[in-house]
Amino acid sequence: MTKSSLYVSPGEAGKRGFEDLECYGLALQVMARVHQFSKSLPSEEKYDLFAQIRRSSKGAAANIAEGYGRYHFLDSLRFYSIARGELNETLAHLINARTLGYIDQPDFASIYNLVRRTERTLNGYMAYVRRLRSGVGEYGDKAIGE
Repeated sequence: MTKSSLYVSPGEAGKRGFEDLECYGLALQVMARVHQFSKSLPSEEKYDLFAQIRRSSKGAAANIAEGYGRYHFLDSLRFYSIARGELNETLAHLINARTLGYIDQPDFASIYNLVRRTERTLNGYMAYVRRLRSGVGEYGDKAIGE
């Protein structure tokens, strides 16, 4: 799958919000690769591994977007942490698929490395958000709820 076949925003670069985050773009790539792979799963996995791996791969990107939309840094970090969990769940499903022989080693390694790169990038962004501490002046050091 080439980068050009992925989502291209009509918005102006640098002014789109979460779409400009590198970790979001990588999470979209993970989702696209997982969906491409999942089409090759046997039919008996349709309601099990197929559904679970697709859902967790979508959840990573969705939680990054939701976290970006939160005002207080602690609220944002909660969603970024969930996104990291979704990436790891996706990886666990990929390991299951490899163990069951549903994916060959080179394809597994390629997606594995993409998931780990996405996780590292997300961790870096989370560290940046912690340093900024947005919302502390207005709401203090406690996470806020809606």
